[in-house]
Amino acid sequence: MINPINTESQIQHELDALEIFNLKEIQQQKEQVRKFWLDLVKPSEVMLSCFDDAFEEVMFGAVIWALNQDPNFPKVITISRVPHRINDQNIPGSRWGIDNPDSIYRVIPIGDSQSYVIRGKLGNQLFNENHFTLWDEDMKTIGLISGNNLTVDSENNFEIFVNPNRNKEEKNHIQTSSGAKEFYIRDTMIDWLKDRPNKLDIEIIEASRSAKKFDTKMKLEIVKTYMQKWAANTTRWNQQALSKPVNEFSFKIDRDTDGALRNQVYLLGHFALPSSDHCIKLDIHLDGAKYFIAPITNIWGTTNNIVTKNGSLNNSQATVNQDGTYTFILSVNDPGVFNWLDPSGLSEGILTLRWSGFPNEIVGENLFAKSQLMLIDDALNEISDDHKISNEDRLNQLQEREESYRWRTD
Repeated sequence: MINPINTESQIQHELDALEIFNLKEIQQQKEQVRKFWLDLVKPSEVMLSCFDDAFEEVMFGAVIWALNQDPNFPKVITISRVPHRINDQNIPGSRWGIDNPDSIYRVIPIGDSQSYVIRGKLGNQLFNENHFTLWDEDMKTIGLISGNNLTVDSENNFEIFVNPNRNKEEKNHIQTSSGAKEFYIRDTMIDWLKDRPNKLDIEIIEASRSAKKFDTKMKLEIVKTYMQKWAANTTRWNQQALSKPVNEFSFKIDRDTDGALRNQVYLLGHFALPSSDHCIKLDIHLDGAKYFIAPITNIWGTTNNIVTKNGSLNNSQATVNQDGTYTFILSVNDPGVFNWLDPSGLSEGILTLRWSGFPNEIVGENLFAKSQLMLIDDALNEISDDHKISNEDRLNQLQEREESYRWRTD
């Protein structure tokens, strides 16, 4: 079975990106961005301790993305991946932008006056949460097709037609407009073990006969621009959380800008635990949403350890209360509950709560996220025994998590 992520095109793209990443010119730009970012943010000691690893991923992620910007020669490229290997090469991670660990993110560049066909085949997904978002230079949504309104044939194959024509009758059609730049495609893997993303390919229908591929000089300039842009954008996004009261998660993100999904609800906030004895008790009501996730990120915009630790939990991975709500404990030390959100030893960070899959795509009035800073012992008194687990149970939980993620990097 062909892995929809690790295609031949993806593998070659990552190897090419690694070669560019290691060039002296790019390494020099990387050091300039490092100084710019640290001077801009002035991080705490806690956030400084995770900077190097996160910075490496954000910068490599910028290279991965920047090298797929030619609308005359588009590729389907997966971004925001964890570190992995290709043969004997260590490939850095490429996470950035407050990534969702459940999402497979792919990008396709387009020209706003050209015509394309995106061809694909639906993957196995517990929840049909896949979105083809067309956006502009500033990541503002221009057009969107979701899995709920995607027309497929009897074998789950589909075609999406992308062009400037105004054709409301054509199925799976997205009309481009001035400034349209790129498709940002998300497939949500709720069941990490069984779910798989759609297979995708792109064909340009009306390419310019005189079109030439970007030369090396142009590619390097785009890469350097993206490296700077990624640092500046991440700081701007996280400032929305850092400017709000600590340990409260109530700031709602504009769902039509900065790459946010139009049909998701996002609540953003930052946390700070005063000691290892403290936790944040988080009570969540889905209000009919089919999907919810609570991922932890640092202020550099990357998730922490999501493979061998519970750096995130979705509603399929978590245990549910008798009344249909969910209770999570975010703490540095293991509190002995199944729904432990593990910040990888960091007492500070960002929490971006996401809900989607509402009935008729209407958000109800009962959706909420209630947070309380508490001593862990006090929080445990409010949690039923059937949500508590032993050390052996925790090891099994984390082993299953790691095994279910493995296909993404094989």
